Amino acid sequence: MSVYQHRVRNHEVDSQGFLFNSRYLEVADVAMTEYFRAIGWPYPKLVAEGTDPSVVSATLSFRSPAYFDDLLDTDVTCTKVGTSSFQLDVCITRDQAEVAMIELIYVNVDATKARSRPIPEAVAQTLRNHIRPR
Repeated sequence: MSVYQHRVRNHEVDSQGFLFNSRYLEVADVAMTEYFRAIGWPYPKLVAEGTDPSVVSATLSFRSPAYFDDLLDTDVTCTKVGTSSFQLDVCITRDQAEVAMIELIYVNVDATKARSRPIPEAVAQTLRNHIRPR
């Protein structure tokens, strides 16, 4: 599901003129928030329901560089839902050509206890309803 468009800003590029590698995770983070909004769970509602997702694993594969002023599209796909975790794949494209693929595994956490907790059933079911296998 296409959820977010990002224009590469000057301060995000490195000395080679490429979007700096860590910035892809920032783009993916915004895309995750917009994905949840698109499936009916805006972030304040998500947190109020007891969902506080934290990234525990990120795998980035770069296909081609993005440059200053490029307009990037992000497509987010839920590929797995467990008891306390889920996986989102974020495909970043420019003019429909893949720039990067990011696989993110999130765990729902109880921040006060610093440990995982189950994803609330209503949120988990919504995620399950949107699973698309790779």
